[in-house]
Amino acid sequence: MTAPAEFWFDPACPWAWMTSRWMLEVEQVRDVKTTWHVMSLAVLNEERDDHDENWQRKLGIVRVLIAAEQAHGNEVLLPLYTALGERIHNQGRGTRGSDGDVLAEALAEVGLPAALLEAAGTDKYDDALRKSHNAGMELVGMEVGTPVIAVEGVAFFGPVVTPAPKGEAAGKLWDGVRLVAGTDGFFELKRTRDRSPVFD
Repeated sequence: MTAPAEFWFDPACPWAWMTSRWMLEVEQVRDVKTTWHVMSLAVLNEERDDHDENWQRKLGIVRVLIAAEQAHGNEVLLPLYTALGERIHNQGRGTRGSDGDVLAEALAEVGLPAALLEAAGTDKYDDALRKSHNAGMELVGMEVGTPVIAVEGVAFFGPVVTPAPKGEAAGKLWDGVRLVAGTDGFFELKRTRDRSPVFD
């Protein structure tokens, strides 16, 4: 039977982007189907960060994702995330200074109306954003970031990996992550990152 997995992401995070590409590989080699959800690093860090232009930009992007989901259904999140991630991360355009162009191009690519851009500058969608964000964070606690994955009663942050494993290597990592995350009393495995994300 297909295992349902849930994946919470903030499109601004390069590590979540890497993990999301891995998750798509996992779906090809393991019997799992992923539902995608929005979380927000801006919301997560709102008590610690200055609400500067960068913070507002990141908040605006996830507001647009929530608006798109409300208007067009959950199934639009993955293609919209993919269109954003290709521009933000793979093309190296980031969100700084060009987020309007990145958002507009991504919406157009997946056939969503440009009017959704208006969501970036309003708090109309913030309650729904916080609800989505909190649904993921409550599963793992507020000491982590994005991504959060939940599968069959087990939730975890990560894995943080680069480059994203492909084929059976992706499946083996999935098996291992599920094994350790599903062990009662297991909390953390970590080592210092010695490379930047490899977007290939």
